[in-house]
Amino acid sequence: MRDHWTTFRHQAEYLLFRSVVCVLQILSPRQNRKLARFGAWLLTDLLPRRMTRYNVAAENIRRMLGPDADAAGVHAIVRDMWEHLLRMVPEMLQASRKLSLTNCRECVVFRDRAKVLEAMTTGRPVMILGGHFGNWEMSMATFGMFGVPMGFIARAMDNPLLHEWFQRGREKYGHRLYLKKGNFDGITDLMGAGGNLGLLGDQDAGGRGVFVDFFGTPASTYKSIALMAMEYKALIVVGYCRRLPDDDIAGRWVRYEVGCEEVIDPCADYEDPIREITERYTQALERAIRRAPEQYFWVHRRWKSEPRRKVRAAERRAA
Repeated sequence: MRDHWTTFRHQAEYLLFRSVVCVLQILSPRQNRKLARFGAWLLTDLLPRRMTRYNVAAENIRRMLGPDADAAGVHAIVRDMWEHLLRMVPEMLQASRKLSLTNCRECVVFRDRAKVLEAMTTGRPVMILGGHFGNWEMSMATFGMFGVPMGFIARAMDNPLLHEWFQRGREKYGHRLYLKKGNFDGITDLMGAGGNLGLLGDQDAGGRGVFVDFFGTPASTYKSIALMAMEYKALIVVGYCRRLPDDDIAGRWVRYEVGCEEVIDPCADYEDPIREITERYTQALERAIRRAPEQYFWVHRRWKSEPRRKVRAAERRAA
């Protein structure tokens, strides 16, 4: 009985999701922006802040802006962040219909493309590293469209129907999905064969991460990226995909800038390679985010974990 109920719930969720998708896919850029602005107003000015993680986002933004940050400026970035995220969802859903090789130059501009091409032609594996900034899904679609397939890592969704739908969409451009649990052998095979791996490297890594400065405050960051790059001699291409200003919002679609912020060679001479490689890609992500801070996912608790020395000092004071 329980299995039947679970199957029915999954089907109902999938039907509701696809109904919403159908509505979002027909929105024009102007309609999408108006709807997103209304939603951003609801999330920042009407709903209780505890429901929208407003205080988490505001605290993170103050870390970026520094001690002189004013409340009005912080609030504006929080509101603009929600507008960006709400606009991003329909844009992701419309990409498969609106983005193609024939109109790509109208929708996407490239910054420092030569760096990426050089990295891709060395014969070494490449790790395309980004963060929850701009439209990270759009950058993945762009690489696939230009014949640069990559593996990417994601968590299996609880609803298998939704998981299959998202997997089909992401693999449409030639990419391959690897689950966080259960596909490690596939990832190592990909890297060993000189393939490309797409990663997001800006989440809290817990107590086992290496602490490097992110906007001036130590943040726990995954060591696995540096370790994997060193093991397979993989180049790390730190990139981003940010929405450009709406010069012509009445046009067929929006415009994005896909850029390469830095290329990191793990085979260079380092005194402390894990820390230094992690610092370099974290600083590169920070530079990209500063260009359009309203397009970063500030509601993530990036500084949740604290260095052990601070935790121990707090424990001593409490004792």
